[in-house]
Amino acid sequence: MIFTETKLKGAFLLEVDRREDNRGFFARVFCQHEFAAQGLKPLIAQANIAFNKKKGTMRGMHFQFPPAAETKLVRCTRGAILDIIVDLRPESSTYLDHVAVELSADNYRALYVPERFAHGYQVLEDGTETSYQVGEFYTPGAEGGLLCNDPRLGLTWPLPVTEISLKDDSWKRLDEVEAELERRMTLTPGGRTA
Repeated sequence: MIFTETKLKGAFLLEVDRREDNRGFFARVFCQHEFAAQGLKPLIAQANIAFNKKKGTMRGMHFQFPPAAETKLVRCTRGAILDIIVDLRPESSTYLDHVAVELSADNYRALYVPERFAHGYQVLEDGTETSYQVGEFYTPGAEGGLLCNDPRLGLTWPLPVTEISLKDDSWKRLDEVEAELERRMTLTPGGRTA
């Protein structure tokens, strides 16, 4: 695997290192040793897929608060998405900054999303499927989200939204939840929430 760190510390774009021959190619897409060597959390607690019928579908912006904060390894296995992550670490120099990456079945890329990041994507083709390996179990009481069109986040989506869940369309604006978000996302020196 080829790991390229984004401008958000700890968030990586992963490209496959192809071994090609007349049959096609073979590539490793996950290895605990390689992830650990990059300083990434190589734990997978759950593996999920999401199928999206319509181009323009929006999922996100999702996260879980510590101590149930998740890492995610996101890959598009059919179709294409624009995947965006937002740094929610109050101590980070890139707090509230974001990175947008196109993931597709054709480019085989994956995005490693660190803990304490919001994650969401927009579907670019009908019949798109994504795969997530998640480093923590889904914990409903730790779940959080931000509006994908919150002006404070400054996220640019390429298409009009055709489908979005009621839940994702009902998250509060950052201005309304930022104090709680900062409090719950701040870690003490021992790694616990403040």
